Amino acid sequence: MISVAIPTLDGASALDRTLSAVRRQTVAAEVVVLDSGSTDGTRDIATRHGAAVALIDRETFGHGHARNRLMHLTTGDRVAFLTQDAEPADELWLERLLTVPAALTYGPYRARDDAPVPVRREYAEFFGAMEARTWREADLADQPVPSPATFVSSANLCLARTAWEEVPFRDVPYAEDQCLALDLLTAGFEKAYVPDAVVVHSHDYGPVERLRRTFDEFRALNEVYGWTAPAHPRVMAGTVRAEVRRDRLVGGGVMQPMAYHGARALGAALGTRADRLPRAARRLLSLEGRA
Repeated sequence: MISVAIPTLDGASALDRTLSAVRRQTVAAEVVVLDSGSTDGTRDIATRHGAAVALIDRETFGHGHARNRLMHLTTGDRVAFLTQDAEPADELWLERLLTVPAALTYGPYRARDDAPVPVRREYAEFFGAMEARTWREADLADQPVPSPATFVSSANLCLARTAWEEVPFRDVPYAEDQCLALDLLTAGFEKAYVPDAVVVHSHDYGPVERLRRTFDEFRALNEVYGWTAPAHPRVMAGTVRAEVRRDRLVGGGVMQPMAYHGARALGAALGTRADRLPRAARRLLSLEGRA
């Protein structure tokens, strides 16, 4: 038995495409959706596609907790995780994740065709630099840092149940996937990158949403690795200028990349210093409202 597990919240605009793509896979799978109180018809769409639907209180939602709940709700020996807007790019996505014999397999994102240039370039460069390979505990640095050795995304991964029974997701609000990769490798399991197991996945955030999403992401990186992003205005401005130049080389304009990279630089600087901010400021800056 193979399962596909998806946490949802008001995902109707994307979930229909995602589940249609799941149902076209060459490997038949049980599909389980865990919904956090959607009001836009998300649960009806899931039911129409034959998914089992369970509910979780939005107030108690955490990314690690929710995925452990999904592991309990599913029955598969291997469970593939998607997000509601991560659409398998072809009918072989699941088969490819299952082919590689590792406790954890994961694949890349491809940005949607209408995604902003900075997003499309970022995904193409990040995942394009990664090759198919298997990672083991020996590949970790003495003091782990964000790197290909520790990277995995729960928007596109497949987890063996026997591994999860020994190493569950940490009950954390964010970066549950990074923690899982570290914990699995440290426990002696393997993770494997499968570059042709692609999902189409990107967010078209505005500058404020981008800043808040980046705040959450980099706050988690600091909590997991102790890593801190540059905060000196000159360094941040230099980073933004360099990224804008790279976007222009692939056909981007100026204003959109400036807003995108400016929001990312500021969100990273604030997120990795979240423990120095007042509780109210943390809640305001977090896209998920986390204090």
